[in-house]
Amino acid sequence: MPAPRPRQISDIMPKLQNVAQTSQFLVKFVLPRGECRKFLRGKGVNDRFVSDNVGLLCSDAVLPGSAMATLNTAGDYQGVIERFAHTRNFTQVNFDFYVDNEYKSLKFLEHWIEFISSGSVADPSSDTYHFKMKYPDEYKSNDTRVVKFEKNHFQFIEYRFIGLFPLALNSTRVSYNNSQVLKASVSFSFDRYVCGESSSLARALGLDLNNQGRVDSRTKTAQEDANTKTLSRIMRDDLALLNEGTDYRDLPANLIKGGVNRRFGGQSTLFD
Repeated sequence: MPAPRPRQISDIMPKLQNVAQTSQFLVKFVLPRGECRKFLRGKGVNDRFVSDNVGLLCSDAVLPGSAMATLNTAGDYQGVIERFAHTRNFTQVNFDFYVDNEYKSLKFLEHWIEFISSGSVADPSSDTYHFKMKYPDEYKSNDTRVVKFEKNHFQFIEYRFIGLFPLALNSTRVSYNNSQVLKASVSFSFDRYVCGESSSLARALGLDLNNQGRVDSRTKTAQEDANTKTLSRIMRDDLALLNEGTDYRDLPANLIKGGVNRRFGGQSTLFD
């Protein structure tokens, strides 16, 4: 390794100016289909609020981390202690949410936790009521995401949670003194996470799996122009994102009739 040389301020400043900020992020919740969504709808929390609004009310989130559990092995003859990894552990994450004036964000968290223990058919207000846990596949989310991005929206990193569910909803303080915006704090547990965008759109734009190497400004500009043209092709139905013959069933009826089914192939019966 060569000896270090003095660095000019002009060499250092661009590096310090191109640092990520904490303020640009997006949280997207996707609940498991079936009884969980039906239960929340019965409590006044509809699917659109969960998919579009509750993430916007998340004021503080975290990018998850993990740690390796290790085993030490002592060599009898080498005189060296070696360490080997045997398990990857994931820590829980804490999110803070603004509470809207309809209390839907608080209801979303409260009733998601309530659903997990709502297996009993007895009246919840009766003395004979008991908690009975649901099966994990009924309440765990496998598609909740946190996306940290920059202002140009082309530099980002995405975390997809597998097996996420609310572990603890902390008590929320209210007071007549110094009235402030009401916030709810919740801890989530998850089995693991996947770091890197892998959606069809990201693959088409060449942004999948965070695999962007270092490029010069000219190449970067050319890539952004190509991304824009690719996105235009997608919107014009010229470029298929899914396999041929795949139904795309989560679109409004007017989009299905307007030509989106040509791009994705097949005819959806959901809106017939």
